[in-house]
Amino acid sequence: MAGSLTKVDEFTISSGVSSVIIGGGSSGSSSENFAIDNTYNVYLLQYNNMFMSNDGGSTRIRFTVSGSADTSSNYDNARANFYTNQSIYDGANQNISYMPNLAAGTTAVESQNGSMYLFNFSNSSEYSFVTLELLGATETPEYYGVVGGFCLTVAQATDGVQFYTTSGNISGGTFRLYGLSV
Repeated sequence: MAGSLTKVDEFTISSGVSSVIIGGGSSGSSSENFAIDNTYNVYLLQYNNMFMSNDGGSTRIRFTVSGSADTSSNYDNARANFYTNQSIYDGANQNISYMPNLAAGTTAVESQNGSMYLFNFSNSSEYSFVTLELLGATETPEYYGVVGGFCLTVAQATDGVQFYTTSGNISGGTFRLYGLSV
């Protein structure tokens, strides 16, 4: 077999939450208590149908260290933003305390979906980084996407990913973490 995915963590929101941690060990949102480790060189995190309790609310992303979000201002990112109702534009940030994510509406129709490949998470001598592809929709309908990546510019082991919201709660979504075998 050329490669395979093994599901190691999963969480589905059944009622609104202010944040979700995938991986992160016993601090994780699921009952799996899985912490990203060196079992796999690369992990794939996918989320589907994530929407908010407050219209226009957006999520932000951080990595966890021993199950707690790293809130330092050491995140850098670069991305291309694609919209059906406006021009494509590039974006980037340095030395901020989170990875910006897409705004989402209040229903599954206005949800966002994403795939993120996670690299170097268990390596305490390297920066943890992610490549990402995100897609969202509105009821109008308008569609938008983001392609890019971000990293935490601290050489430390990280063990999970936290999604949190700028206002209200994350009302829906399914999050799955896979280990990638090659």
